[in-house]
Amino acid sequence: MGTFAWAKGHGTENDFIVLPDADTRIHGDLDADFVAELCDRRRGVGADGVLRVVRSTALGINDGSTWFMDYRNADGTVSEMCGNGVRVFAAYLVREGLVDPAEPEPVSTRDGVKTVAFEPDGRYTVDMGVPRTLGDTKVAVGERTWSAMHVETGNPHAVAFVDDLADAGTLVDEPAYDRAEYPNGVNIEFVVPRGEGYVAMRVHERGSGETRSCGTGACAVAVAAAVRDGAAPAATNAPATYRIDLPGGRLDVTWRPDGRLLMTGSAAIVADGELSWHGG
Repeated sequence: MGTFAWAKGHGTENDFIVLPDADTRIHGDLDADFVAELCDRRRGVGADGVLRVVRSTALGINDGSTWFMDYRNADGTVSEMCGNGVRVFAAYLVREGLVDPAEPEPVSTRDGVKTVAFEPDGRYTVDMGVPRTLGDTKVAVGERTWSAMHVETGNPHAVAFVDDLADAGTLVDEPAYDRAEYPNGVNIEFVVPRGEGYVAMRVHERGSGETRSCGTGACAVAVAAAVRDGAAPAATNAPATYRIDLPGGRLDVTWRPDGRLLMTGSAAIVADGELSWHGG
């Protein structure tokens, strides 16, 4: 493949390789095997996923955005959205002078446009859109089974409340779930309440395994917690705000009365350079 530019960033320790490829001439269709090798933590650079930075016009996208976030899971599969990834994507655009941080920036994704606002404290707030709650399901680890809520926040999620986060086990293996309900896989969250408007979680992400953080998962957890607590905006006509502690840090999610979710968290670019790729 030759030599190409790359960067490495993380959002609450959910880490990504950033590939600048404005006109798609460098990486073409972005081969799944290449992505998987690049993300491998022993044979490659290592990451939870890849964010390719592409001009929307290069893909024929006309949705008011300048940039499209082409997100791939660590195993090379395509994903609709990544909440932590879009903050890292925005951090890269700011650092490269490709956007004006004084104004909110619309970023195109496979789940539509996500608008990112740049906060004075250096964090990023993303309008994640309107979630969908699709009823109850079940997840299992070993011989233990829990009821879970099916929530769509750009990606599919199954949110289970447990007594202790250790109940999820190592999460090396994917928890069991209804594959007929989730034919394309599902992100599974295990959640423990910590107080009013405050929960902690772990997550197993489809295609990546357990990660230190999941933005769309945190949004799904906020929705499930608000429904569980009787605090859903549809019932109270007031916003529901949750602090969500993840292994990699903290995210804050507000579910507004208009139905939209706002997620606020940190992001950073930590390394970059050029890579001469030979494959694993």
